[in-house]
Amino acid sequence: MSIHRVVALVFAPQSTFELACAAEVFGVRRPGLPVRYEFSVCTERPGVVPTLAGYDMTVSEGLASLSAADTVVIPGWQGLTEAPSPAVLDAVRLAHRRGARVVAICAGAFLLAWTGLLDGRRATTHWRMAAELAARFPEVDVEPDTLYIDLGDVATSAGTAAGIDLCLHLARVDHGAAYAASVARHMVMPPHREGGQLQYAVPATADRLPDSLAPILDWAVERLHAPLTVDDLAAQGGVSPRTLARRFAEQLGASPGRWVLRQRVAAAQVLLEETDLSVEAIATRVGLSSAANLRRRFHRIVGTSPAAYRRSFSRHGEQAVPARR
Repeated sequence: MSIHRVVALVFAPQSTFELACAAEVFGVRRPGLPVRYEFSVCTERPGVVPTLAGYDMTVSEGLASLSAADTVVIPGWQGLTEAPSPAVLDAVRLAHRRGARVVAICAGAFLLAWTGLLDGRRATTHWRMAAELAARFPEVDVEPDTLYIDLGDVATSAGTAAGIDLCLHLARVDHGAAYAASVARHMVMPPHREGGQLQYAVPATADRLPDSLAPILDWAVERLHAPLTVDDLAAQGGVSPRTLARRFAEQLGASPGRWVLRQRVAAAQVLLEETDLSVEAIATRVGLSSAANLRRRFHRIVGTSPAAYRRSFSRHGEQAVPARR
């Protein structure tokens, strides 16, 4: 499998966390994991680049690096009211036109919007900046409550940890659920937060502390092979189905049924990658009852068929490079 080249385009003053989101997922080599990415950093004028953390970093590569990138990452953009230089905009547009995926983390969505690549399309950014993004770029359909949005050729995320969520999602798209889960385990991160999940939970009222769903989620993941109804989950948590639904909406931004279905499909992805079980057998193991039901649900969520997914990511034969959705 060919190495996927990821290039981060940085600016002064650079946010260290947004850059680290991409570097941790795409740039760190970890014991026991195959090397799938080559990661580098470039800037418009190579040299010393100040950061928001009080130290400087030296970047030796210029905009020409984008010409060889498979993915261009824009890890933030501090000049919200300023247009990037024509050279930067042209370099990003040219990379996209050549076929590179362009990924904006947090305020990087502003730079991406300046390129015009988001016109008439969905995008997100940190909730605090969403109104400004929508006002400055009315052609962009800004969704302020989502963690990340992947449109295939472009992707945007909310701030801070949502940048990691997006990068892990892209690793999953590129190399499969098992690979992304392994990277997440090394990072001690949850393996998958759905992009449509809320950026932040609804604040708890003064007389009620938030109740973690973690015990219920762990219990459910261990029983995906069995029928799991909302009543079952509520009974396990010792709450009413209505209360459970409210907590799922507050903490996960999804209904219990939708969350369970996502876990079943994620489990099917791993089995397609790591075993040679039939689609019928996998459907039974993940609680989707039949191959036809698995195919229907799988295609709706993953965007391809189980057979095509297996051809791209199976560990039991030569892997093909997956087509981007």
